[in-house]
Amino acid sequence: MIDFKNVTKTYEPNITAVRDMNLHIDKGEFVFVIGHSGAGKSTFLKLMLREEKATKGEVMVNGYNLTKIKEKDIPYMRRTLGVVFQDFRLIPNLTAYENIAFAMRVTNIDEKEIKRRVPYILNIVGLAKKGGKLPTQLSGGEQQRVALARALVHNPDLVIADEPTGNIDPALSLEIMELLKAINSTGTTVVVVTHEHELAKRYAQRIIEMRKGVIVSDTGAKGGEVI
Repeated sequence: MIDFKNVTKTYEPNITAVRDMNLHIDKGEFVFVIGHSGAGKSTFLKLMLREEKATKGEVMVNGYNLTKIKEKDIPYMRRTLGVVFQDFRLIPNLTAYENIAFAMRVTNIDEKEIKRRVPYILNIVGLAKKGGKLPTQLSGGEQQRVALARALVHNPDLVIADEPTGNIDPALSLEIMELLKAINSTGTTVVVVTHEHELAKRYAQRIIEMRKGVIVSDTGAKGGEVI
């Protein structure tokens, strides 16, 4: 599902954000990647999305070698992912329904399939009656649910959540995490990138901690021990 083999990412001038990372995440895992600001979490995320290319080493995601992938194949790789961003990234003049439908239209999905799939996904995230609302008419938690629905609409093998609870209050944070847990229970791999250690301890089966670009502990290491 996800493999990092001896991965290093260096930015000019001579700033190493990720150093010699080795990591394997199996299909169906629920993993938290935690660390404070500057730990390398954002670079780790960008490497998985192929927004950045590794300086050294090999990155594999969903069967794609992101070190050798051709530019024309990157969009196809990204279609195997569902990504939830901290700032939601909803289109403000489109309704919740249209925000989700737009994600399908840009990949040339048939309109009949869109009309079938979008209400189904809205129902899964508890927004069956909010499809006609604009983002400004929704609470922060509801906007995050729309963002999650958009990430799920292609039925991805892997869902990546970047600080998914960063812009909502603690009670709503738990609701979002319960949704991600439910998604994981269907066999979807979930990777949550966050600085919230306590949230990770409450929900994760596996916690990977980064500091200064290096993995310093992994509860999914061989034998279940923290490394």
